[in-house]
Amino acid sequence: MPKRKKTTPRKNSNFLQYIAWGLSLIIVIVVVFVAGYYVGHDGAKKEVTAKERSKEEAKRSMVQKLEEEAAAKERLKEQSVSQKLKEVLKKESQAEQAPQEAPKKEVAPKESNTTKQKEVRAPKEAAKEYEDASHEVEEELLPIAPERKIATGSQKPKLAIIIDDVSASSHVLSIKSLHLPITMSFLPPSKSRPNSHTLAAKEDFYMVHLPMEAQSFKAEEPMTLRVDDSHTKILQRIEELKQLFPRVRYINNHTGSKFTADEAAMDRLITVLKSQNIAFIDSRTTGGSKAQKVSRKYDLEYMGRDVFLDHQMDKNYIVAQIKKAIQIAKKHGSAIAIGHPHANTIAALGESKSLLKEVELVLVDKL
Repeated sequence: MPKRKKTTPRKNSNFLQYIAWGLSLIIVIVVVFVAGYYVGHDGAKKEVTAKERSKEEAKRSMVQKLEEEAAAKERLKEQSVSQKLKEVLKKESQAEQAPQEAPKKEVAPKESNTTKQKEVRAPKEAAKEYEDASHEVEEELLPIAPERKIATGSQKPKLAIIIDDVSASSHVLSIKSLHLPITMSFLPPSKSRPNSHTLAAKEDFYMVHLPMEAQSFKAEEPMTLRVDDSHTKILQRIEELKQLFPRVRYINNHTGSKFTADEAAMDRLITVLKSQNIAFIDSRTTGGSKAQKVSRKYDLEYMGRDVFLDHQMDKNYIVAQIKKAIQIAKKHGSAIAIGHPHANTIAALGESKSLLKEVELVLVDKL
């Protein structure tokens, strides 16, 4: 029999070594591949994150730039509106004075020098009185607001701002340019402002600023209610106003320091207004107003002004009065402020928008 060859141990050992080296090489390759993958992935991830962060910063920078440009444009726009408003109101004031100055040329030759002087001075005196809101109040010191209960609820305080003497399109446009819920109180039409009622008709909500007899105001409006007017005469006047302003629900007094201080006269007026479903808001042009007393007599809620915004025409003063109105609203839960369509008043309101966010600015029918 032929003899079988024996496998030597040395050959087996070499074979196993080759296998071990091969496996080691494979493991090294796998480790290198995996490590490279994760290192590369991490680097790519960081790169992507850096790019995204860069894009976000660029976006924020662009938004900030756009906001700054928009704010700058808004400031320029407000300045432009304020300047244009001043020019419009100045021209309008000159136009309103023109009909009053016309009669100077028609003075009769037999009249005395004193009479002539009075005729020449009257328009200037009227214009001077009407330059600010001081014509509304008789006393040197404004009457103190009536005491009310302190607000205890958590509801946001409400503030209603009424702009009196609205009678021209420039007034309406300037008020609307504020984009704030402000109540416009229109003067009844007259020779110098024949279109006040047609302007009011275009508004969703308005008030009527009713002329009433004052103690000493010389530039009295036509058809002013007087203390000796009868119930019938007052009713006739209010019915005429309802024909001109068919949607009127609130009336406040223009001047009226003498009328509102007369209890009998106020009784007749409140009775008529109640029959016509119209509420009276007391402008409080005198500390002796009987409006609150008469309102209580007929179980009506009394509504009266807390603050005059522009008794002085200085813009800083008006801003201070706005702050005062806000504080009163916070204390009592609500407040009423009254101003006039003067350029400084409009400008002060525009600059106080951030302050007014402390309260809920509403029309008077929401108080």
